[in-house]
Amino acid sequence: MKIGSYIVEGMASYGVKTNEGIVDLRKRMGDKYADLLSVVRAFALDEVAAATKGQSADFQETDIQFLPVIPAPVNTYAAGINYMTHILETGRDVPKTPSLFLKTQQSFVGHEQNIIRPKVSECLDYEGEFAAVIGKPGRNILEENWREYVAGYTIVNDGSVRDFQKRSLDQGKNFYHTSASGPWMVTLDEAPENFADMSLTTRKNGEIRQQATVDQLCFSLPKLIAYYSQIFHFQPGDVITTGTPDGAEHYREPPSWLVPGDEVEIEITGIGVLRNRVVDE
Repeated sequence: MKIGSYIVEGMASYGVKTNEGIVDLRKRMGDKYADLLSVVRAFALDEVAAATKGQSADFQETDIQFLPVIPAPVNTYAAGINYMTHILETGRDVPKTPSLFLKTQQSFVGHEQNIIRPKVSECLDYEGEFAAVIGKPGRNILEENWREYVAGYTIVNDGSVRDFQKRSLDQGKNFYHTSASGPWMVTLDEAPENFADMSLTTRKNGEIRQQATVDQLCFSLPKLIAYYSQIFHFQPGDVITTGTPDGAEHYREPPSWLVPGDEVEIEITGIGVLRNRVVDE
C-alpha cells in the first residue's frame, strides 16, 4: 500500500494511491483517524487497507498538493556518511559506529513542492536518501526484530546548505524548506523484500548524479534501528534516514550548487519518485 499526506480542496488530508488515482481517507475515516500519523499510532494500516479495497478514486495527483509524508512534529533521525561509496569519496576511515544528526520538521516540504535556496547562501546541495517510518514505540530493539517496528519506507532529499554545515552539521541540515520527503510511505508488504533490489537514483535536471543500491550502506537499516534505539525511545511516525551515496555536488570539482529553476528527482525502486524544483527565498 502506498499512503501519503496532502492538501486537497483547501484541507489537509491523506489517502492511498491506487492504479485509478487516490482514495481519500479523511472522507472515509477522518472521524476515527484524523491524519496518517493517527493511523500509524493506532497500528491501523491493515484497517486502512481493508477500507480502501475496491473503492473508487476520489482524486488524481494533479488535484492535490503533497505534504511531507508525516506532516507533524515527529523526530527525524539522520545517518551521515553511511554509504561505502560516500565514505571513499570523503577520504574517511570506515566508521565503527553510526553517526547521527536530527532534522526539524520545518526543513521539509512535500513532493512537487519548491525547495528554497536561502538568502544567506548559494551552497544548496541535494542528498538522495532511503528512509523508514517507525510504526511502533520501542527502545533497545534487537536487530533481528527491526521489521516489527517499521510502518513503511519513503524517500528523502536531505537538502544541505554546505557553507553553514561547515559551521555545524545541524545548521547546514535544517534550513527552512530545503529538504523534502515523499511522495508516499510504502508499506513493507508492497516494497521489495531485499535491499539489494532497491536502486536509488538522484537526477539533477534529468542527469544522473547519484546511483546506488540500498544494500551498499555501511550500517544497514536494521543496524541503525538497533543502534539509535539504545539512545531514543522511538515513537510512531518518527523517520530514520540512512545516508546518501557518492555524487552530491559538495564533492565535485568544482561543485555546481543548486540554483533557482533546477529540478531534483530521487527515485527508489518500489517507492516512487520524489521531485522538487528550487526557488530563491
